[in-house]
Amino acid sequence: MLLLAIDTSGKQGSIALARAGEPPGEGDDFEMIEIAPLVGGTFSAQLIPQISDLLSSNGFTKDDIGAFAVASGPGSFTGLRVGLAAVKALAEVLDKPIAAVSLLEVCVFTSGAQGKVMAALDAGRSDVYVGEYEIPAVSRQVSRELILNRSEFLAQAKGWTLVTPDSVLSEEAGAAGISISKLPAISAADVARLGWRKIRSGETVTPEQLEANYIRRTDAEMLEKMGS
Repeated sequence: MLLLAIDTSGKQGSIALARAGEPPGEGDDFEMIEIAPLVGGTFSAQLIPQISDLLSSNGFTKDDIGAFAVASGPGSFTGLRVGLAAVKALAEVLDKPIAAVSLLEVCVFTSGAQGKVMAALDAGRSDVYVGEYEIPAVSRQVSRELILNRSEFLAQAKGWTLVTPDSVLSEEAGAAGISISKLPAISAADVARLGWRKIRSGETVTPEQLEANYIRRTDAEMLEKMGS
């Protein structure tokens, strides 16, 4: 099966094409075909032409796509909307399943860490996106995702294994004595790998069900922060 994965969550994005579940394996086979960068944040102008180029350069058309994986958040409001809109449109036309992937969950999946694992991503404005997991478990479903300020994050991360691709967060946590697993930058290839796992286990959504996961603060929290 041909899997198309998209990550437009940050300033730099990417798309990936993978072949998954092909014989002679029993569903575990996964081959990354190509990863293409999306540079500079102008995803609305680049995304569809880049998808077309990626497919054609590898001898495929959109009709060959068997499923989609997309980073659903957290991240840039505008960037996420562009990626999700493209996947919604393509999946609806082709009638194919979608795996919506949390980038926090991708961090944990990529790290291979065990026990109490906390994923962290920079949320800007001195805030941090946080996902808390207990592994091993029946699945890697997130127990909760939230947004914290820097001091809250450092206090809450104590006693957890922290996984993050962010160098600044990693350095701050290390200085605070927190156990860290520093990750390489997350890309659409990582989204594809976790997306395939979700597709195999039936964790898919329809275009109508696909939504962004912004992890916003509540109105009360925003007012409190503005007043501080």
